[in-house]
Amino acid sequence: MRMVIAVDGPSGAGKSTVAKLVAAKLGIEYIDTGAMYRAVALHLLRAGTDITDAEAVLAALSALTIDLDGGRTMLNGEDVSGPIRTPEVTAFASKTSALAPVREKLVALQRRMGAEKSVILDGRDIGTNVFPDTEFKFFVTASPEVRAKRRFDEMTEKGGAPDFAEVQGAINKRDYDDMHRALNPLRQADDAALIVTDEMDAEQVAGRIVEAVVRK
Repeated sequence: MRMVIAVDGPSGAGKSTVAKLVAAKLGIEYIDTGAMYRAVALHLLRAGTDITDAEAVLAALSALTIDLDGGRTMLNGEDVSGPIRTPEVTAFASKTSALAPVREKLVALQRRMGAEKSVILDGRDIGTNVFPDTEFKFFVTASPEVRAKRRFDEMTEKGGAPDFAEVQGAINKRDYDDMHRALNPLRQADDAALIVTDEMDAEQVAGRIVEAVVRK
């Protein structure tokens, strides 16, 4: 049976880690929607596109291909898995992901993927906009403090020297931007199962999702 599992939630909630674990446990494909939006942001940055110019954005998008290959993010045939994780691209992706042409292009691509095979996707509007009719919807979240600590630890483990206050501020700003954007804002779908992960690790969250899916 083909299935689409939607995992939504705010930044730093651990959605991607959980979605990857669920994909492995169920033997389905994980679609990293965040990486797709970051790839678009990198493309627009490299092209020097004025994102306030709708025609310029459309022109830039027309010459764009994105593929997800074995955990790698391919932009126009180039592996950009590393470059899309820089602070500059992260900040720019928050702006470009709110643009209608960007969302329309990537939502169409994500729907095509979900129509071909069983997939799990994480994001901010998967269950409310991309696949509103799927029966498998989950909203994964945690307190802003916990999410900031997780992001801080992740950056530290990668050799960075982050300032916790700055990380917390970035989380709070991203939450506000995501919840107040005009196009498909972050919100829990009415029929999504809420999972609060403050005192749960990724394995526990993934286990709960797998159990719910198998039960249905």
